[in-house]
Amino acid sequence: MIVGVGFDLVSVARIGILLATDDAFETRVFTQAERDACAERADRAQALAARLAAKEACLKALGTGWGPGISFAQVEVVSQNGTVPRLQLSGGAQARARELGIEHLHLTLTHEGSFAAAVVIAERLEVSPPND
Repeated sequence: MIVGVGFDLVSVARIGILLATDDAFETRVFTQAERDACAERADRAQALAARLAAKEACLKALGTGWGPGISFAQVEVVSQNGTVPRLQLSGGAQARARELGIEHLHLTLTHEGSFAAAVVIAERLEVSPPND
């Protein structure tokens, strides 16, 4: 059963400007693992923009948005050695997912030119009632 759907679109240029002008932006929004994964990429701004879109889309799928008790750093995009990216939650974001009974978060990322986007589908698996 789908519990929530989130979509977000981010301007790569805006992320590039924030990276160049706001020293705290990267540490405020991205986990250390995300920063490390993107540090040496030629398309660093695009990669970080896609991750930000994923964070925003996830918080929308959770029905919270960001605010008190939930931060961008609690939603991490994990992808190793070319594997399909997935989301890992912590803190308030993880608590909200548990509250909703979410068992799986589906994630897709894309970036093209000056935009990056993400879709997140939050799913709760339903157990069929036993037959009488």
